[in-house]
Amino acid sequence: MGVIVGPRVVDAGFSLVSALLAPVSVAAGYPSPAQDYFDGRIDLNEHLIKDVTSTFVVRVTGQSMEAAGISDGDELIVNRALEPKDGSVVVAVLDGELTIKRLRITPTGVVLQADNPAFPDIRVAALSELTIWGVATTCLHHV
Repeated sequence: MGVIVGPRVVDAGFSLVSALLAPVSVAAGYPSPAQDYFDGRIDLNEHLIKDVTSTFVVRVTGQSMEAAGISDGDELIVNRALEPKDGSVVVAVLDGELTIKRLRITPTGVVLQADNPAFPDIRVAALSELTIWGVATTCLHHV
């Protein structure tokens, strides 16, 4: 279904990582005669976390969001302060159960859309209880 396991708050003192930054982009096609040294550091907290008080990391289980680049075992950075919009990838609580889906707001109602054709979309019934828990901003995908 694409559920999450154990949301963890990103504490103010928490650091994702500070890593060496290559001075040039690396070609994914034909090799480039790029420099072979690293210059300086990049703080991933500055690039991935906009609001530490409302940012969580959640681990994904399931394959329902694979076409969105979100795979089983990946971790999502989720911001609870962002306003969900049509097309946002969200962590939703539907009738007490957590799921990760793409939010679709249609003239006929709300749909939680799977980004994998093997999984059905979830049309939110009028009497269902839906809470958008947060908006996914980044997927930490394992290779």
